[in-house]
Amino acid sequence: MTSVHRKPLGRLVILLSAASLAILGAALPAQAAGETVDIWLTTTSDPGGRVVTRGLEQQAPVEFGPGGGTGQATIGVDESGTFQEFEGAGASFTDTAAWLMNSSGALSDATREDTMRRLFDPNAGIGLSFLRNPMGSSDLARFDYSFDETCCDVGDFSIAHDLADVLPLTKRAKELNPAMKIMASPWSAPAWMKDNGNLHQGWLQAQYYGEYGRYFAKYVQEYQARGVPIDYVSPQNEPGCCPGYPSMQWNTEGLVYFTKNALWPAFRDAGIGTKTLVMDWNWDGYDTWARPQLQDPQIVGDPLFGGIAWHGYGGDVSAQTRAHDEFPDVKSYDTEHSGGTWIGDQQAEDMLNIIDYTRNWGRSVVKWSLAVDQNSGPHNGGCDVCTGLITVHNGDGQHGQVDYEIEYYSTGHLTKFVEPGAVRIQTNDDPAVRNVAWRNPDGSKALIAYNTTDATQNVVVNWAGQSFAYDLPANTAATFTWGAATTGPAGASAGGDEAAALPAGSTRRPRRRRAA
Repeated sequence: MTSVHRKPLGRLVILLSAASLAILGAALPAQAAGETVDIWLTTTSDPGGRVVTRGLEQQAPVEFGPGGGTGQATIGVDESGTFQEFEGAGASFTDTAAWLMNSSGALSDATREDTMRRLFDPNAGIGLSFLRNPMGSSDLARFDYSFDETCCDVGDFSIAHDLADVLPLTKRAKELNPAMKIMASPWSAPAWMKDNGNLHQGWLQAQYYGEYGRYFAKYVQEYQARGVPIDYVSPQNEPGCCPGYPSMQWNTEGLVYFTKNALWPAFRDAGIGTKTLVMDWNWDGYDTWARPQLQDPQIVGDPLFGGIAWHGYGGDVSAQTRAHDEFPDVKSYDTEHSGGTWIGDQQAEDMLNIIDYTRNWGRSVVKWSLAVDQNSGPHNGGCDVCTGLITVHNGDGQHGQVDYEIEYYSTGHLTKFVEPGAVRIQTNDDPAVRNVAWRNPDGSKALIAYNTTDATQNVVVNWAGQSFAYDLPANTAATFTWGAATTGPAGASAGGDEAAALPAGSTRRPRRRRAA
C-alpha cells in the first residue's frame, strides 16, 4: 500500500446480453414455481458512505412469479453463460491488525474470539475466505523487521515475530473457514541482501537471489509445519514502489530471472507446490510488469505459476479483461485495495470494486488491513489514512471496543453468500443498479447489486422464465439469494474453468444464513 491519496475508481459499465429464455430453459432443469428469494441490505447515512445505518440486515423475502417483467432496472440472470470461479475474498493480517487483535491488550479473549467469528465464520459472521499477509514488515506494522537479520545466509531464519500474533490468528481463521486461501507477499528482502543495506528501497543483490529463494521456501515450510498452508506467493508487493517504508526496487527482467532461477528451484527442492502470482501491482502496470512475464512460456507453462495479482490504485479495471482476452488461460486475482479517508463514498467504492473486479475476471477481492486503531495505525511510514474492515480502539476512551466498518458489511455482501468454488453467471449490468451474480457449488444463486442513484429503483430480476420485483432504496447494497441443490453440477465456464467442489474439510453453508 502506498501513501499516495488516489481518486475513487471510475464506474466501468460492461453490458452482457442475456441468452433467450428458450435456450436457458434447455440448458437447465425446470425450476419450481414460487421460488423464495432472501434479501439482505446495507445502507449508510452520511455523504462519505461510512456511517452504517443498516448493515447486512435481512429483509422480508419475496417470491419469483411466472413470466418475465421489466422495471426501472431490469436484470436478466442467465445460468447458461458462465465465467470464472470464485476463490475467496478478505483482507490482510498485517502486523498492525494482528497485534491490535491479539497481544496489544485491547481485546479480551472473549471479544477476540467473537470478532474472529464475525469475520471468518461463514454462518455466525461474514465468512472471509482469502487472506493476503505481508512476509515481514510493511507500512502497516509497528516497526521494520524481516525473518532473518543475520548476513550472509538464511541459516538463522525465524518466524518468531509472526508466532506472536499473525500466525495464530491466521490459523484460527483457517479453522473457522477451512475453505480459506492464504497468500504471502514480501515488501522487502532482508536488509543484508540488498545493495543499500536497508529494508527501505534498494535492490536485491544478484549473489543473494538463491538465498532469497530459500527464504521464501523456509517461510512456507514454517507456516505449513504449524498447520497453515500457503496457497500463493508473489515475488514482490508493488515492485518499484515506494520510499518511506519497507519496499524494494525491481525491473521485470530481474523478477523473471529470480522466479525461474531462484524461487521455483527452492520450492522444488523443498517439495513445495505453492503457486506464484506475478505483478501484485496496479492495472496501469500491466504492460510493464505482467505482460512480458505472460509472454514467457517458461513462466506461464510452469506448474508453479498461478496467475496475475492486481491492485486497484492506478489505471482501469478493464486491464483485467484485456489480460484475459490476450491470455485466456491465465487467472486474475485482485489482491489489494485499501479503504481510506481520501475516498469520497466508501460504500459506493466497495460495492463497485466488488462488481467491477469480478465482472472483469477477478477470482478474489482482497482489501488491505483487516484492522486499524482509531488513529488508522499503528503504521510504519506509508499510509496514515487507511481504514480497515474493523477498528480496534486502543488506549482511548473506547478502549477494547470493536467497530464494524462499512468495509466489513460491503465485503460480507460477497463472502457471506458466495462460496469458494462458485462460478460467475451472466447478467446484464445496469448503470443505475450495478450487479454481478454467482452460482454456488450447491446450485444456489447470489445476485449482488448496488443502487448507484439517489432514488429508489424498482428492480425486476428475470431468471429461468420467472421474475421478481423489489424496490431497492437509494445508495443501498443488496444481496438476493435463491435456489437449492436442484440444478446439478455447474458447467464449464467461458474461461475454460470447471466449477469445483469446496476444498476437503470445508462445510457447506445452509441456504438460510443468519444476519452477521
